[in-house]
Amino acid sequence: MDYSSYSVKVPGKLMIAGEYAVLEPKQKAVVIAVNRYVTAYIKPHSKNHLSLPQMGLEDITWELTSEGLKFNTEDSRLNFLQNSMAAAIAFLHENSIALRPFHLSIVSELDDSVTGKKYGLGSSAAISTAVISAVLQLHRNGGSSSLEEIFKLSAIAHLKTQGSGSGADIAAAVYGGWLEYSAFSSSWILKSLEDNKKLTEIIKSPWPNLSIRKLTPPSDLCLAVGWTKEAAATAPMIKCIQSFRKNNLNAYEEFLNESSLSVKELIDSFEENNSAKAVNALVRNRKALCNLGAESGADIETEKLKKLSSIADNFGCGKSSGAGGGDCGIAFLKKDTERQELYKEWIKANIIPLDLTVSMKGINVLKINEKNWDILDLSS
Repeated sequence: MDYSSYSVKVPGKLMIAGEYAVLEPKQKAVVIAVNRYVTAYIKPHSKNHLSLPQMGLEDITWELTSEGLKFNTEDSRLNFLQNSMAAAIAFLHENSIALRPFHLSIVSELDDSVTGKKYGLGSSAAISTAVISAVLQLHRNGGSSSLEEIFKLSAIAHLKTQGSGSGADIAAAVYGGWLEYSAFSSSWILKSLEDNKKLTEIIKSPWPNLSIRKLTPPSDLCLAVGWTKEAAATAPMIKCIQSFRKNNLNAYEEFLNESSLSVKELIDSFEENNSAKAVNALVRNRKALCNLGAESGADIETEKLKKLSSIADNFGCGKSSGAGGGDCGIAFLKKDTERQELYKEWIKANIIPLDLTVSMKGINVLKINEKNWDILDLSS
């Protein structure tokens, strides 16, 4: 019996360009993994035990019933965890791997340590990815799961919890770095689940429209991130845009076309190592999102995000990141030497610079042999 423990660390994400459009078939986005992490610690235990100290949930137990995985307490914050654990356990069962009791503890760096407010770094996706990776790692006795397996299982768990989403945040958590991303067909996955197809079969199948490709940014492109201190909820924003889409299809298709062109320009700038072109592309993508917000009534670019971007425009360009309505904004700088000056101006406007860089690695697994105190890097 292997009594090793594991820590699994996965990064958060920031959307760079292509928000909202990426929810449509074959639309591209650019997303990055950032150096703030969710870490799952897992070890064999005498009973099934779960600990989430930052949520004040320290003594949670769970069991498998005829109705599925059940916790000994009801808390909506556990929904992502419940579906993630259930997906991993079902996958193990399908592959004839016996389940063993374990203790799982989760620690997150993705929220503000003082206020607990979310930065918008994809915490639910990172938690799903970390949990699924940890459960699979413990039960494969040192053998590793493929990144594609973990991505698809995490996407399924996330989709079952949320009912929608592009999966770009999961891709960042799994693969790391700068990514060009096109979303899978959510309806195809949900239909496969409704038809009671096995997870193994769904994972082995090609997913319609899904595309993930590593990117290398221009060598002199500088990224900065600012936090508005305003938390945003993604689901209501998406609902507002979907309502606009339903009633204003022509205007929405104009947005999709403009988003597509700006994201293509951004990707081209990466391939050409042209930072000036990258700045222009981000300006264009921001304009498309601002027009969408104005026409739909969705507050994509709040006053704080507008201020963040207008300040950044003096040093390069800026825009909101993700669904908008708060959270973070990003900036492309023409010169890294101007970063501190940008930060000073943001602070004057009550915008908090975040010390974020791109995490080039996605899932990072460490094996801890408690007998010999060995730490082995098992990540790919």
